[in-house]
Amino acid sequence: MNNFSTWLLKPAELTLKGDNKKSFEGTLKSNIQRLLAKIDSHIKIRFTSGRYYIQAPQEKSELIEDALSRLIGISGWAKTLICEKIKEDVLAACVEEGKKIARQGIKTFKIDARRTDKSFPLSSYELCCEAGNAVTNAICDLKVDIHNPQDIIRIEIREKAFVYSGEHKGLGGLPVGTAGKGLLLLSGGIDSPVAGFLMACRGMSIDAIHFHAYPYTSQEAKQKAIQIAGITGSYCMGIHLYIINFTKVQMRIKERSPQAWTTVLLRMAMMEAAEKAANKIKCKCLITGESLSQVASQTIENLSCTQSRIKLPVIRPLIGFDKQSIIKEAQRIGTYDISIQPFDDCCMLFSPQHPVLHGNPQEANKLYEALDLEELINEALGEYEMVK
Repeated sequence: MNNFSTWLLKPAELTLKGDNKKSFEGTLKSNIQRLLAKIDSHIKIRFTSGRYYIQAPQEKSELIEDALSRLIGISGWAKTLICEKIKEDVLAACVEEGKKIARQGIKTFKIDARRTDKSFPLSSYELCCEAGNAVTNAICDLKVDIHNPQDIIRIEIREKAFVYSGEHKGLGGLPVGTAGKGLLLLSGGIDSPVAGFLMACRGMSIDAIHFHAYPYTSQEAKQKAIQIAGITGSYCMGIHLYIINFTKVQMRIKERSPQAWTTVLLRMAMMEAAEKAANKIKCKCLITGESLSQVASQTIENLSCTQSRIKLPVIRPLIGFDKQSIIKEAQRIGTYDISIQPFDDCCMLFSPQHPVLHGNPQEANKLYEALDLEELINEALGEYEMVK
């Protein structure tokens, strides 16, 4: 097995769960298997004593680590050395890990030791001291710095001894699939993919619906939404993207409603269409990228208007975020550069110069009912395009 490497994965919030903990652990293991299945058929995954272990061919390391960087539900992960719970073997493994970090240019380190198995002859403190001495005696370029080390060599004494450094911070959160399924209203903008990602981090499976208005919006705008869904889906264990041509609905709104109300009425139509789709595909809520007062349609009064006709819960994970915080998150997950490409989505089409800012739901519903949109919405939903 010399050509195989092992990664140790630390679950995130699973440690806080009670009687349903095993269900969460099983879902996370299943997600790991799904995520890694296409990389190599020889990958082995096991779970024991609060840790997941992946064993895979060394040459697959880059692919494995890229996948782990997108895995929701773990607090951290690292490639680890494994040895018997014999003091000399553990110290030798620490020296090997010290040589590795020294080759990376690391100058200072500390040891962090934890014993799940209390029968190990050294206490955690004693093990830290002896391992630190062993490393500094073997590698003159490394110095101990317990307050501000460049890297940490970690020792875990469990069913075996695990020694690792260079721990990567995981995405945290709950395993995708443990909190039901939601339907994300995905535009081509910055906000909605971040909203979908954040709900996936709370354990929710995500499908997405995108409205376009071809030929008034371009095919490039549609492809942009597909690209964004692809990146979002890489964190969400995959996404089904339902693409809806909303041109007829949008033209009806433009032709028959007061100009100031067009955006709010369009959002109402999208919410109604999304709820119909969500009920068909068994989603339990709608998810939007709305942030309070970011644009005219997102004042508290207009938000009340846009959701006034639907019964499903509307989850807005970005409601208290400012734009810079949303941009920072979009950059972190990799959607930002695509979102800012200059292809307008249908929300920008026919956008009024002076939109209503504080709509009244009763007035909004009176205007909406006069549009007689149900048949057009059903027609649009019946002609959907689905992209995995």
